[in-house]
Amino acid sequence: MTRRTERQILSDELFKAIFIQLLVETDEELLQLEDLLEDEEDGEEEEEELDDPLSHVLLEALAELYSNRYTIERRSILKTSDNLDLLLHTYKVERPEIFRSFVRMSPEAFDALVSAIEDDEVFTRGDQTPVTHQLAVALYWLGHYGNAASTVKVALWAGIGYGTVRLFMKRVMEAVCRENFRKTVMAWPSDDTKEHAMDWIEENSCEAWRPGWLMVDGTLVPLYSRPAFFNNTWYDRKSNYSMNLQLVTTPDLRIIDFAVGLPGSQHDATAWKDTYIYQNHHTLLKDGEWVWADSAYPLRKWCQAPYKSCVVMN
Repeated sequence: MTRRTERQILSDELFKAIFIQLLVETDEELLQLEDLLEDEEDGEEEEEELDDPLSHVLLEALAELYSNRYTIERRSILKTSDNLDLLLHTYKVERPEIFRSFVRMSPEAFDALVSAIEDDEVFTRGDQTPVTHQLAVALYWLGHYGNAASTVKVALWAGIGYGTVRLFMKRVMEAVCRENFRKTVMAWPSDDTKEHAMDWIEENSCEAWRPGWLMVDGTLVPLYSRPAFFNNTWYDRKSNYSMNLQLVTTPDLRIIDFAVGLPGSQHDATAWKDTYIYQNHHTLLKDGEWVWADSAYPLRKWCQAPYKSCVVMN
């Protein structure tokens, strides 16, 4: 259930009081009008009341409520950007292992990601914090879970406002979810890359397995809480609410395709049907080439688990 703020609660109560008071005052005016008509017939006159009706007082209280941003006195919180500056200017250069522990990627990968998204239109609207800072905050947030992932903790660590954390994340996700970004960072491997992958497979297994130069596997991305829509379908076999993520990589762990969005209860054999490779394997993979998979995936000529006793050839 959505949490209601103190302002919303007070506002609703005032609206109810105003509505009821207007009904009461309307009834009183009708009665006074009847009395006035009777007095006029009798030749009597009454003095008019000058006091403001209660409804006006309630309206003024409502106006006062909306004239102030906060209903209680606000006290500023002492914050500093030293942590973020230390991460981006010291750890990134001198201690890359510490940098990686904060943003879950190497400095080289971080710089490459900045270069890929910094020209996106979402970062060109008005004066903004540098993209490096926005990306670092977003990755730091994504790299934590539970209480450590609260916007309060992230905001205090980075020395920014609570709402700014969400704004940075929104911009970064908007940039990386664009179709042109996906096409730029996940192009189909070149012939040299494919040959290098096949060489690695042959060196670490055998010549017969050389054509299996791609690998697919699924993982579950835990969700903070049960989603509001189709809630229980997100409940997975590990007793968590999660999202199914399918990754297709080369042996050096370079991601060349992915599928995400299905609930965690979805089986890998079904979830990976959303990948581009599954839907276009007949044109992407040459005759004899296949994708390595585990026992969760249905065996095909182009998708095999060579350690199985039976391989379906179709």
